[in-house]
Amino acid sequence: MNSQGSRIREYLRGVVPFRTLGSLVESNRGGGTPSRAVEAYWGGSIPWASVGDLSNRALTVERTRGSITTEGLANSSSSLVRAGDVIVATKISPGRMRIAGVDLAINQDLRGLRLRSEMDARFLTYFFATERIVGNGSIVKAITNPQLEAIKVPVPPLDVQRGIVKILDNFTELEAELEAELEARRLQYTHLRRQLLAMGERSDVRRAPMSDLAVFRRGTAITAKQTSPGTIPVVANGPVSIYSHSVSNRSGGTLVIARSGAYAGFVSYWAEPIFLTDAFSVHPDESVLAPKYLFYLLQSQQESLHSMKQGAGVPHVRVREVEARVVAVPPLDEQVRMVETLDKFDALVNDLSIGLPAELAARRKQYDYYRDKLLTFEEAPA
Repeated sequence: MNSQGSRIREYLRGVVPFRTLGSLVESNRGGGTPSRAVEAYWGGSIPWASVGDLSNRALTVERTRGSITTEGLANSSSSLVRAGDVIVATKISPGRMRIAGVDLAINQDLRGLRLRSEMDARFLTYFFATERIVGNGSIVKAITNPQLEAIKVPVPPLDVQRGIVKILDNFTELEAELEAELEARRLQYTHLRRQLLAMGERSDVRRAPMSDLAVFRRGTAITAKQTSPGTIPVVANGPVSIYSHSVSNRSGGTLVIARSGAYAGFVSYWAEPIFLTDAFSVHPDESVLAPKYLFYLLQSQQESLHSMKQGAGVPHVRVREVEARVVAVPPLDEQVRMVETLDKFDALVNDLSIGLPAELAARRKQYDYYRDKLLTFEEAPA
């Protein structure tokens, strides 16, 4: 490892030959789509990849959203790409590259490349992640196959390629472990929230319509031109503020329900002062109902709230129907304990400044830095 490490450092300080991708490819195959009108072509045992199957950060494609039959493959221009070959997009996300983890077919927006022995597939895929390939086209960005093959690629000795791959694989593995832990904690958080908020099943818990427990207040209409420079979030129909203002009309600790548009019924909680516009805020009687408890309760019922949308044009939810919604009201001290527990889990799995999301973001930033550093070479003179 020490010898290999010194070889890597030697090549990072020096120059390496560059070659066109086409000169490093043994075969280059295009893809296609079987006729959608023929049911017998679809749902078979052959994975069928499109650009969307290359969208996650994993280096290999093990599963695809679609699959075709041997008959579909035979009756289309799709090609079968062997496991270990690389797949690269020429349309939509030109230059995005992954490795086929299994034998699979590809659509017309992809090329399947079998590499020559002097190029490591993982090294090439990591290198392409550092490339900025824009493509042509005002609607769908694309590059031609000749343009793809003309891209110049560094070709250090194979042992150096594999040494760099080993380093980057270690970073990738650590990132994957964090992603898996984060996903597990999110599932745990969802399960815990469901358990804590399942008060409706208890006979000793009071239930009442929200109109008996809280006041609902509409926001104030304002446009971007009517705001003055400031840092107060202007909140409307969505999970983020739409712009900022110099004044607020809600003091903080505010539960907001989006009133109209695609996010109608969306529940959010704002700890800081905000200026509320096209939405409504919910103000519980805090002697019986904690605002943050009500937020978590309604958030757990988010799908049901979304289903209350009405209107053929711009969908909206009606305040009076939300007010009529019956909620469980456990003792206040119990609500406070639930909020404290859920706040801790929420920060752990969702807060970008602390917890696992922050650690994952830092790991990705570190990985991107070293990937770019390890894959930046000076081209040797021809």
